[in-house]
Amino acid sequence: MRIVVLGAGRVGRAIALDLAKDKQFEVFSVDIHSPPEPENVHREFTFIQKDLSDVKLLLESIRPADLVVNALPGFMGFDTFKRVIEAGKNIVDIAFFAEDPFLADKMAREAGVIAIMDCGVAPGMSNLLLGYAAHHLEQLDRCEIYVGGLPVIREWPYEYKAVFSPVDVLEEYIRPARLKVNGQIVIRPALSDRELMNFNGVGTLEAFNTDGLRTLLHTIPCPDMIEKTLRYPGHVEKMLLLRETGFFDYRERDIGGKLVRPIDVTAELLFPRWELKKGEEDLTVMRIMAEGRKGKEKLRYTYDLLDRFDAGSGITSMARTTGYTAAMAVRLIAAGQYGRAGVSPPEFIGQDPACVRFVLEGLEARGIHYHETVEKI
Repeated sequence: MRIVVLGAGRVGRAIALDLAKDKQFEVFSVDIHSPPEPENVHREFTFIQKDLSDVKLLLESIRPADLVVNALPGFMGFDTFKRVIEAGKNIVDIAFFAEDPFLADKMAREAGVIAIMDCGVAPGMSNLLLGYAAHHLEQLDRCEIYVGGLPVIREWPYEYKAVFSPVDVLEEYIRPARLKVNGQIVIRPALSDRELMNFNGVGTLEAFNTDGLRTLLHTIPCPDMIEKTLRYPGHVEKMLLLRETGFFDYRERDIGGKLVRPIDVTAELLFPRWELKKGEEDLTVMRIMAEGRKGKEKLRYTYDLLDRFDAGSGITSMARTTGYTAAMAVRLIAAGQYGRAGVSPPEFIGQDPACVRFVLEGLEARGIHYHETVEKI
């Protein structure tokens, strides 16, 4: 089975390396930039250097594929997602684009294409596990997702490193957050509703609203739902200062006779400081909670994740937790365990306990452990 992975950043490379370990897969990785290889990892897939913003080169790249993985940045995501579907190729997508994925659902169903999107850690495993909890509960009352990717070493001034696409990181601080309150979708500013939370093995973290519920707002019947990003305390104040001063503005400004977008200048200055450099380690922390009723009992399902940088492979925790989830979705399709034509967010997979076990067991085998707690409340 030929797998074409579009994008060879940290996550795309982790996906390609993991899939290449299976003899059933012939793996190709395509990107405009040739990726640096992490130490102690032997490349077992074929890398092809192409500019995937060129539609002709994109279609040429996916032509031999039996299945495509889209690991491109969000701004390229939806157009790529649609073109892969139009080409009749099954796809697992982690581009996390802003557009409504269900706009491509009819096209995918008519083409008989399996299109699993948002298949990372969050969105991704957060959706899958909430779908799993919803499958077990007769009624959902409240769902919460808290997630963050952080450097192990905290360094002034930002105490943060971008463990995935930096452009997509800035979007978390800009894009308004959609939540559910009393059954209604409400809009809150990104970085709002700050709270402090304690996590075993990490300590106190700062949580704030981000737009991570996405498809869950429409697919999971629950009156109260929130999703918050986690950072070390103090990060929100710094980002609010930059945002409210205009440093994240996309509107062009005339500076010295040249039109400049402030966000481009901000990115140019921040990203070198936020780059996770060789030898630096990261961690991923997540808590997923679903409360509801089954019969006369009120139950709370909680899933906790604390994952760390893998020194043996040199692969970051965020790349592992995101990329290996996508790789397990590829294996689900290849094994014939998931075959629903159309656009599928991970919560659809979560409705099938056998698929959930398949994914969780695959992640366990790769050292990624989700700890489930079920309690009466």
